[in-house]
Amino acid sequence: MTKYDPRSLKADEFINDEEIRATLAYAEENRNNVELIDRILEKARPVKKGNGCTCAGLTHREASVLLACEIPEKIQRMYEIAEEIKLAFYGNRIVLFAPLYLSNYCVNGCLYCPYHMKNKHIARKKLTQEEVRAEVIALQDMGHKRLAIEAGEDPVNNPIEYILDCIRTIYDVHHKNGDIRRVNVNIAATTVENYRKLKDAGIGTYILFQETYHKESYLKLHPTGPKHDYDYHTEAMDRAMEGGIDDVGLGVLFGLELYKYEFAGLIMHAEHLEAVHGVGPHTISVPRVKKADDIDPEMFDNGIDDETFTKIAACIRLAVPYTGMIVSTRESEEVRKRLLQVGISQVSGASRTSVGGYTEPERPHDTEQFDVSDQRTLDEVVHWLMDTGHIPSFCTACYREGRTGDRFMSLCKNGQILNCCHPNALMTLAEYLEDYASPETKETGYKMIEEELKRIPSDKVREIATENINEIRSSNRRDFRF
Repeated sequence: MTKYDPRSLKADEFINDEEIRATLAYAEENRNNVELIDRILEKARPVKKGNGCTCAGLTHREASVLLACEIPEKIQRMYEIAEEIKLAFYGNRIVLFAPLYLSNYCVNGCLYCPYHMKNKHIARKKLTQEEVRAEVIALQDMGHKRLAIEAGEDPVNNPIEYILDCIRTIYDVHHKNGDIRRVNVNIAATTVENYRKLKDAGIGTYILFQETYHKESYLKLHPTGPKHDYDYHTEAMDRAMEGGIDDVGLGVLFGLELYKYEFAGLIMHAEHLEAVHGVGPHTISVPRVKKADDIDPEMFDNGIDDETFTKIAACIRLAVPYTGMIVSTRESEEVRKRLLQVGISQVSGASRTSVGGYTEPERPHDTEQFDVSDQRTLDEVVHWLMDTGHIPSFCTACYREGRTGDRFMSLCKNGQILNCCHPNALMTLAEYLEDYASPETKETGYKMIEEELKRIPSDKVREIATENINEIRSSNRRDFRF
């Protein structure tokens, strides 16, 4: 029997099936244990410390007890604490980004993805560097500053050299006042050497979804191709960190396997990164299986309803308080609004999940990786965020100022990150309002900026931020940052 060890570098030991099953049994046994649940909730609460806050976080067992709990008033308390934590460490800011699909060539046989090798009727496409440039200009013309690049796994069509060329092209495009300032990368598990190349190329976060932590299901869902190797895939984040990438993003595809098992595995993975590398995941994403070409989500019998999905997001926020949490346009406006109230800190906007989709006048569907539920324009998403009391942020300053990995987390954990991120969010919002916003969004945005500037505690920071925003409004100077 394999022994559970969060400090091990072996996948079966830090994501240990026996430990997950024992955790689920413990959670089921204690799901109505009000005294224990109250202690766990009290532990999760943010505590004032100096000018900031601190959070203890939760173990995978504690968090699993909360997820199993079905007592309405306790679930409501989870939601309230999740929002408290999010506001304590990330404020009312919501970071915006867009995915950019480079190639849908793939040699894997993943049963839930339309890019699987056996799908012979999907149009295969790989962007040339000129096409990458055109896509980037289209995204810049919307107002985006942060991208997550996506590509299938194909060593012939999508080698690491192609990915690196695309990153260079993206960073080299300077169109009007537009620049992509941060490129996050979501590509297949690779070698330490290739992670070093990605780091040297100036990427932000390396993102890799586990899809499922249930090894038996994982092997069935990935019957062919290099992704079939569960251990190599699960240990990818350790190789990425060995290669110098200190911001990594986790995620599972909810709906493939029983959600309580996936949740425990996800929290254990975060604990493993903290135990081995001293820094947990920079982000955790919460995608659900969606319909796509050749894929029917009903073939997977582990789908979760919106209320359960909300509880999962809240419990992740309680367990891993300092991580950024991402929900994409897979989800509807209604679901995204609900998740914003329980800990989400990043959302995509105006996403197109097809290769070359941004340069098309109408959203193409023939090469989409999944159905996009929220199809609003970026301007509509920005306006909606402000209407719900959130600051739309296009900030990438931490990455470019070297505030990554443990340096970011130390600032986040003592609450000091707000001294940078709040004014940076307002300045990048002003850039968006001047260069891309509709008149209605612009009017609403500057009213929000005026009110939010008053909330900056430091007179000096408020003065500098105000001067910079005035400069943005009166000139073409951009990219001010703390």
